[in-house]
Amino acid sequence: MLEYVNLELAVPKEEYEKRISVLQQRLYELEHAVFDAKVPVMVVFEGWAATGKGRVISILAERMDPRGFRVVPITQPRTTETHYPWLWRFWQKIPARGQMVVFDTSWYRRILIDRIEKTVDKKAWQSAYQDIAEFEEQLAADGVVILKFWLHISQEEQAIRIKKLLKSDLTAWQISPEDLTQQKKYVKYSQAVEDMLARTDSPHASWCIVEATDRYHERIKVLETIITALEARLGLEPSLGPKAKRRHKTVELQGAVNA
Repeated sequence: MLEYVNLELAVPKEEYEKRISVLQQRLYELEHAVFDAKVPVMVVFEGWAATGKGRVISILAERMDPRGFRVVPITQPRTTETHYPWLWRFWQKIPARGQMVVFDTSWYRRILIDRIEKTVDKKAWQSAYQDIAEFEEQLAADGVVILKFWLHISQEEQAIRIKKLLKSDLTAWQISPEDLTQQKKYVKYSQAVEDMLARTDSPHASWCIVEATDRYHERIKVLETIITALEARLGLEPSLGPKAKRRHKTVELQGAVNA
């Protein structure tokens, strides 16, 4: 599936600069519309190391009202959290009605990093698929809008970006040993990603694969996808044209690879 993603897609800088502020303004308006309608929204970011997740989230948050918008960075579970069922810590962070919450990585760690690095056993990560399906289904049934993004780049592009970040002390901290392992085991991780996307894509919590080689395209596609989804949920007239809608089309999630 991932091999069919067109990683050459790009948006010219001039077009990006003209459109990004318009999209940010529309998101600001939709944030208030979501608040008035009491609709909870969850935006989940997953993807390869060095795809610029942090910068995308920064662009997304730049003009949002902090009273109704929250970013939740996910790290390894703390000591206390390990004493509860594994999804407990995520339940504590779900959005209130009318609130938007962005997850910088998420519960999908268990079937990616923990799976490959064997920090949980096979039974745990396999059962996690069912846990996640029930978790997202229950949230959606309660009215939560769930948007999930996989930011995708090639192994070669990731290697170039990691090397560049490691060259400077100002950016080297962004690359963890975990990221270096991911680069080394890119093919194995790809198999796990394919499996994850195929098993956890659903009508109420679908995945959007974002071509992230070009950062301008990456940011535009993420913002437009969120805008389109929120307008549809709120029953508002679409503000984006046919060209934007074509950009939102994702690769069919078929052909799962059982790694």
